[in-house]
Formats: sequence, structure tokens, C-alpha cells
Amino acid sequence: MNNKSKLSQLLALVFAFALLATACGSSSDGEGDTATTGDDTAQADDSSDAADDADDAEDDVELTQGDDLLEQIQARGELNCGVSTVSIGFAVADSNGIYQGFDSDFCRATAAAILGDQDALNIVPLTAAERFTAVQTGEVDVLHRNTTWTQSRDSDVGMDFGPTTYFDGQQLMARVGDGFSSNSTVADIDGAVVCTNAGTTTEKNIAEAADLLGIEITLNTFEDFDIVTQNFIDGGCDIITTDGSGLVGRKAEQQPADQEWAIFPGAPISKEPLGPTYGQNQSRFADAVNWTVFAMLIADEYGVNQSNVDDFVGADGELGRLLGGDGEVQSAMGLAPDAFYQVIKQVGNYSDLWARHLAPLGLQLEGSVNDLWTNGGLMYPPPAR
Repeated sequence: MNNKSKLSQLLALVFAFALLATACGSSSDGEGDTATTGDDTAQADDSSDAADDADDAEDDVELTQGDDLLEQIQARGELNCGVSTVSIGFAVADSNGIYQGFDSDFCRATAAAILGDQDALNIVPLTAAERFTAVQTGEVDVLHRNTTWTQSRDSDVGMDFGPTTYFDGQQLMARVGDGFSSNSTVADIDGAVVCTNAGTTTEKNIAEAADLLGIEITLNTFEDFDIVTQNFIDGGCDIITTDGSGLVGRKAEQQPADQEWAIFPGAPISKEPLGPTYGQNQSRFADAVNWTVFAMLIADEYGVNQSNVDDFVGADGELGRLLGGDGEVQSAMGLAPDAFYQVIKQVGNYSDLWARHLAPLGLQLEGSVNDLWTNGGLMYPPPAR
């Protein structure tokens, strides 16, 4: 054989080995080195099985990590909802230790929407200082705990906020016997001892208001508003301040017979939009929470409440869709088609909750900012379609 032939054969042999090496280094589906094993001599069929196992392992990790909070709650069979330790009219434990109130019922409504049962619920009482940590650590899924939507909480603290369920504002309350009256203003508290909750927007607001007015106050803060109120009753505080709804509740329930308390009139010193609060980047869960609130408001628009909801099942248009009829969108949200029917039937519409818990305190819904937009209020739910 001449040298030219030998060279040709050698080149052909090298080319063949190159092709073989290339084939062994690539998978047939173009996914490169995704399917690897601890044995470098694994056969092609074993590589395919390993790829399937790797995909299964990745799915298991995602499931274990509970990336989708809505699915995690549905698998758990229970909603963990944080409320205030004591907020009269909003969340107070009854004689059986069961929390009752406006916020507590929004917890129940959310459980009814997601799980079909208002009692598939674990209510967790939290102080103001505990609430955000409880969300961040997964102790609770959502807060219905008179929590104000602010810019810093929506960014630095890492919370997301649902629709406002109660438009409130910070006010002040003092004893008439100390020279204050229903005509007093913030400017009249110069030199006073003011008490409120620690770790809230309330303490920042009153400090800022005093600075802007050029007055001096002594600001004492406590972990729980029960302690704040008791200090006020005992004379340790001249003024207490929190959301106006909270002061109305305290005055109605805790004013001693030998004292008269006065809530300062006029516009509140702050805006306090209160509503559901949850961790960031949980869009499906957020949709379920938000639309629970919207459904309660839309039912209110149609005059549908806990006592008559059965009369409207099968209705045409928006109301019929909302209650699970043709064209419903709840199933696309990961909820049962009748999710919002269950909310209204088991818990009620927005007005039902107000009448049950806030009207007895003297808080009027009609014509207030918390009324429906059709009645001059700010409650304006998006359409169910």
C-alpha cells in the first residue's frame, strides 16, 4: 500500500472516531448534559431514564418548597390567618376562645373561598410587632389585622396588599376630666403624655404631627393596645391614639363609669387604608384573597346577602357568574366554581359583616367612605367577568 493510501485510511479512521465521540457527548433531544449519572460508562438508555428521574426530582423540590401558596393551602386543608390580639369589633376572642369580629369574618370568608369551608381555618392572634414576621416565616398565610397599606411596607418590608376593607384614620382620645372635650384639637395636647402601640404607623404619625405643630409631647408605646388602654384608665396616659374605629370600640366597651372620654373631632391626622396583607410574589393566592373581598362587595351591589343568596343562584349575567353559573371564572383561578357562593352563604356580604360587628359600636356604614360607590362611598369593586 502506498503512503497516499495509508494517509487516506488514517484520516478516515480519525473522522470516524470524531463522529462517535460527538454522538456520545450529546443527548438525542438537544438538552446537552442534563441527563448525567455517577457512572461515566452509562448507556444511552440509562441516560434517558436519568433525565426523567432528574425532572421528577426537580418537581419534588418545587412541591416541597411550596412555591404556589394557594396549592399549599389546599393540600394542607387549612388557612392560617393572622388577626389582632384584641381589636374590639374587628377581632376579639369570645368566651370559648373563638375570635369574632369584622376581620375574623374576612378570614372565614377567605377560607370558604379557597377550601369551601369557613371553619377550615386557624386564626392566629398577633401583636403589631409580630405580624410581618409571621407572614415572612410562613406562620400565617394572610393578615386580616387592621394593617395599614404604606409605601415602605409595600417595598422594604416585603408585603403585598389586597383591596381596602376599611378606610380609617388616626384620631385621639382624652378624658373630659382633664380639660379635653369633643372640640379639642391636636394643638391642645402640648405637654401631654401620649400612649399608643409600638411598631405601628400610629406612633410615627403622632410624632410627626407634633413636630409639624411645634408642640412637645411625651410619647410612650406599648406592645399591645390593651396595655395602652389600661394605662389610660389608670391615669398613666393623658391621651391615647390609634385608628378612629379602635377608639370608638374602646370607648363603647371600656370607658369606666366614673370617667368620660372624648374623641377629638374633625379630620383624622392620617389616612389608614386597612385590608388583607400577604407575602410578595404569590399571584394566585393574592387573586383568591382579593376576589373574596370583591365578591362580597359585588353581592352587596346586587342586594344579595347571606339570607337570600339561594334565591339568586342561576341568575343571568355578572351575578350568576359570580355564584358559579355559566361563564364563571373561579375555576380558572384555582377555586371551585361555587367558591363565592360559599363565601356569601357561609359568611355574608360586606354589609352583613358591618351590621354584625361594627354597627353595634355606633359605626355607621350608610354614607360613609366605607359605603359602596353607588352610595357615595369608596368601595368600588372591579367587574366579575
